[in-house]
Amino acid sequence: MKYLIVGMGNIGSEYELTRHNIGFLTLDRLAEKFNILFKTDKLAFQASFKHKSRSIHMIKPSTYMNLSGKAVNYWMKELKIPKENILVVVDDIALPFGNLRMRVKGSAAGHNGLKNIEMLTGGNNYPRLKFGVGDDFHSGRQVDYVLSNFTKDEFAELPLKMDKAIEMILGFCSIGIQRTMNQFND
Repeated sequence: MKYLIVGMGNIGSEYELTRHNIGFLTLDRLAEKFNILFKTDKLAFQASFKHKSRSIHMIKPSTYMNLSGKAVNYWMKELKIPKENILVVVDDIALPFGNLRMRVKGSAAGHNGLKNIEMLTGGNNYPRLKFGVGDDFHSGRQVDYVLSNFTKDEFAELPLKMDKAIEMILGFCSIGIQRTMNQFND
């Protein structure tokens, strides 16, 4: 069985450690754990590995966050992976920092990257792993907040939070989304 794990984020060093790049950061940590490297490929940085007899393909779209659907659609078709075997790892300001929530499908909730995926893949019926980045932007602009770096305290907590996300990703690929949701959702 084949799976496509999509880490949402933006390319470029100025975005590397921002809240909006939590999908990229999580996939980088997963690749590190399996001792694999991403390579530049069509519309994305791509890496693959085997886990429990499953082929797991990961992409970090190089199209920038708001045009991620182009990369997702291409790799979904190229690898012949059905939508139910795609998992999108994405930041979520509606969740407190570090909280994780897996869903079978859902709305874009104002997230332009998810909107683009929905538009180019034909709907919102794909699994997603939402990674809480908090909503500490008070009266400031939401976009400035998600494009800001993690605080020192948050950055110190990230490895443990990403490791839990990795457990959920691997659970999705090995025991399925319903059992993973039952086991891990907050």
